Amino acid sequence: MDGKVGIGIIGTGFARKVQIPGFKACDDAEIVSVASASLENARSTAEEFGIEHFTADWRETVSHPAVDLVCITTPPALHREMTLLAIKHSKHILCEKPMAMNVTEAEEMTKAADSSGVIALIDHELRFLPGRQRAFAMLREGVIGKVRHAKYNFRAAYRGNPELPWNWWSDIEQGGGALGAIDSHVIDSLLWFLDADITSVFCQLNTHVRKRKDGDGKVREVTTDDEANLLLRFADSELTENATGVVGCSMSEPPEYMNRLEFFGSNGSMRVDNLGELYIAETGAADWVRVEVDEPIAGSLNDNGFARGFKYIAPRIVEAIREGKSTVESAATFADGVRVQRVLDAARRSDASRTAVTLTFNANAADFAD
Repeated sequence: MDGKVGIGIIGTGFARKVQIPGFKACDDAEIVSVASASLENARSTAEEFGIEHFTADWRETVSHPAVDLVCITTPPALHREMTLLAIKHSKHILCEKPMAMNVTEAEEMTKAADSSGVIALIDHELRFLPGRQRAFAMLREGVIGKVRHAKYNFRAAYRGNPELPWNWWSDIEQGGGALGAIDSHVIDSLLWFLDADITSVFCQLNTHVRKRKDGDGKVREVTTDDEANLLLRFADSELTENATGVVGCSMSEPPEYMNRLEFFGSNGSMRVDNLGELYIAETGAADWVRVEVDEPIAGSLNDNGFARGFKYIAPRIVEAIREGKSTVESAATFADGVRVQRVLDAARRSDASRTAVTLTFNANAADFAD
């Protein structure tokens, strides 16, 4: 295509910190419309970033003639409807995680996208951190041998604050909670790095702050989790052998932020931290050894890695659209989103039944059943 790629943004929360600055930094892109449920938020965002069109009706952004890519950064309960309308208008899509409310919605979205020919991606921007890209390659080079165990530790303290207002994050009907918001990233990371299906999941969800005041001062029940822990098993693959996994995820644990992934293999171990800091430990080594990556890593206290990752994925999406490509290398597709959603759905059933849920791969249907 000629000219700049027109971006339409739906949502002014996370997008204001991550997606909008990321696309604004792309020479070949222009944000032409922004939508929010609050017209004032849409207006103030447009004024802050010099966006010409703003609206309280997201459908106006989706149907805007100058929009080529719709970036959906809303609560998950809205993803399906917004995605299907964007596809109807032949717009490319970047959808926030989790992809949908359940696998049925995710499959419907994927089927519609596949039949339309648009680029349809899930925003797992952490894949693009240089340290993660290097770790991905090193695993395939056999640096630590066959992976036997994966360990993911994510923690942040802010939802442990009981004064934090009730919002969609507190509402299961809108798709809030740590399992969807955080463990969707975790599961995508594990599936992407290891290229091995998750065959079993045992999940325990918990809510530590059970009531919050909404904007009107009314005390409301919190119906979502702020802690989501998983025990996993992986299928054998080129990279895994009899592998297990453990995920510890808390949105209420102080003191410091942590987003750490570790792999333990037959010939050593690998660790990736929140900014993409990469470490290796050979079998028998007493400590980790830092692996240098392409990007010098110097983060601030407020740098959690997401905006950093998005600055790498944004220009690749723009380039793919300009060049008429159907995919973006390394990016999470809608098919990847379905794989993650199946594990999330199984995790919820596991928590409800207090038993492990088995996922088996049906090669004929190219699908999972449990």
